[in-house]
Amino acid sequence: MATTIPLIDFQHYGLQVENTQTVSDEDLKQLGEEIHEAFRTIGFCYIKNHGIPQEMIDKMFKISKEFFDFPVDIKSKFERPVNSDHGWISTGREKINANRPGDYKEAFNCVPPADGVWPDADLPQMKKIFLEFFEICKKMAFRILEVLGVGLKLEDPHFLRQCHQDIGNKNQTTLRSLMYPPLPTDGSILPGQTRCGEHSDYGTVTMLFQDDIGGLEVCNTAGKYIQATPVPGAICVNIGDLMQRWTADKLKATKHRVLIPEDEVRKNKGRQSIAFFIHADDDCVIKCLDGSDKYQPITALDYLNWRFSLTF
Repeated sequence: MATTIPLIDFQHYGLQVENTQTVSDEDLKQLGEEIHEAFRTIGFCYIKNHGIPQEMIDKMFKISKEFFDFPVDIKSKFERPVNSDHGWISTGREKINANRPGDYKEAFNCVPPADGVWPDADLPQMKKIFLEFFEICKKMAFRILEVLGVGLKLEDPHFLRQCHQDIGNKNQTTLRSLMYPPLPTDGSILPGQTRCGEHSDYGTVTMLFQDDIGGLEVCNTAGKYIQATPVPGAICVNIGDLMQRWTADKLKATKHRVLIPEDEVRKNKGRQSIAFFIHADDDCVIKCLDGSDKYQPITALDYLNWRFSLTF
């Protein structure tokens, strides 16, 4: 029974390893077994030695905070339109859990080619920083998918990666920067409102970068929510509903949440995180990898559109 989130070391397969052909079959097999076991049980893991420079992560947090610190009348110029996933999402607009009030958080989504509006006049570096971070996250996503393909013992271990080749084009993979504002003292938080309601992610894999405030909780196999305490230098990684469906429930898309903190110190502090939501290519037909008919085939885009219709 998995009651904690495992830490997996990618020292042999992180981005610091430029030539993956030099990685031994034994090292790759061990990584595959570790990540498969994590996703089979608790659905989450931490990855250290991933190779994404801390400087790039810090720049993402910094530029994001500068944007979120703008007044609403400026941010609203860049609001996410109904026909796109790119742009700013105001506090309370998104309701991840349909049974709760809108989430007490705001976000900015980047979906390349990112033709939507950017605050170029106010933050001229924001688009460049976001797109560069998107690219390096994409490279790490490919490494994770390769390892997972090995762990699943697929006939073609490159299959999962090949189903994500259009990331940044005909693919809905999204880089999302999140801000959970300090809580108001006027009692305006609604009954049952959270910073992020209980949910599982929609796509295949999610990479999450947290600040040091914490607050993310993950439901373990005992049905108890545990703290996903930030691990310095590590990425928190989990699988989404589409991957669970793809593997005919062999892997577990685990519910997680961010509640309103109880202690006054954390109530008065904002919390930031950066998520890279990885999706299969739009036209990829998701059929159960084990050949079963447990779920009917569906394209990745049709599945995502259905899930979005329940959220906004």
